[in-house]
Amino acid sequence: MSDSEIREIEVAGQSAAAEPRAALREALNALAAKLAAAGGAPFHMIAMRWSASDPAAFDPSRHDLDLTYREVFGGFRPPITVERSPSGPFVVWARAQIPQGSSSEPVWHGLSRAELAREYSPRGQVADMSALFARWTADGAVFRRGRRDLDIAYGASAFETLDVYRPNREGLVPLWVFIHGGYWQASDKDQHAQYAAGMLDAGFAVANVNYGLCPDVPLARITGQVRAALWFLAENAGRFGLAADALHIAGHSAGGHLAAMMVTDGAAPALRSALLLSGLYDLTPLALLPVARITGLTTTEAVAALSPLTHRPRAGIKVAVAVGGAESDEFKWQSAELARQWNLAPPLVVGGANHFALLDGLIAGSLLDCAKQTAA
Repeated sequence: MSDSEIREIEVAGQSAAAEPRAALREALNALAAKLAAAGGAPFHMIAMRWSASDPAAFDPSRHDLDLTYREVFGGFRPPITVERSPSGPFVVWARAQIPQGSSSEPVWHGLSRAELAREYSPRGQVADMSALFARWTADGAVFRRGRRDLDIAYGASAFETLDVYRPNREGLVPLWVFIHGGYWQASDKDQHAQYAAGMLDAGFAVANVNYGLCPDVPLARITGQVRAALWFLAENAGRFGLAADALHIAGHSAGGHLAAMMVTDGAAPALRSALLLSGLYDLTPLALLPVARITGLTTTEAVAALSPLTHRPRAGIKVAVAVGGAESDEFKWQSAELARQWNLAPPLVVGGANHFALLDGLIAGSLLDCAKQTAA
């Protein structure tokens, strides 16, 4: 592509909030809105600069700031410099190079690349993702308050931790392991703690698992982390009062993909059941999108190895699939195609639920009923 076909812009956002996470979130959201208005997207950014009166408080390597950044831009992170400003609001600038024009040629299922990107962007179904993340964070914090067995390390890295919640009952109990979503790039277990409530009330222990995020950790390694978490739980079942032979798994979105990979993984512990919620099972279309470069889906071999649809489920695992009724056609296709190729019952379609609202069904309703029946 020639230089004349690329437009370079600079956009900025700012915030007067005192707390660093709040200031970063507000400034990045303002910047994202201006970037979108200019026809740009996160993957078009080539450089970013943060200006703060206290630069140390805005170190991009801080875990809490990293997660806040990912809430807005996922794993698309250009080089970031942080500079001191004498006073005034916190400001972020970004330079972006935006290609001009796009091809309408179909690349997958009759969709152009731009149409495909919209189909695989669940965030487009939500008016305010910041509000959604804020609700998840608040609800998760309330649920976790006063609980024991939190942030237990199953591996060496900071992200290799999990929480275990036990029901109020005596004896060994079955375990339901939940893997959160976020396109392998964002969110964490703490923001999903509240979704353990339904299965806890049903008498299951629930483990919420964290894993590393792309691009810092490639997708191939993330699958290994999830396998390691399952082995940790299986081998330490007695420590938590769990029935070692009653291990169930569930996952949402990217977590649905990871749970499906465990269903096919002969090196993972034995599983009784799996509940796959609006997951990604054929990664071929993602290899056509910018997300490919930050997940490691850059070769046909990687796509095949990391697509559950190219593998067969292990024998003896009861598998159920669910998807939101308000989701995109492509996300519905992913679930329907997995059910077809794995000879499963048709997916449960939760009427009116978008990609994120689907999770609310784990607290009460038809999805919770499905979860309990699958793990029965």
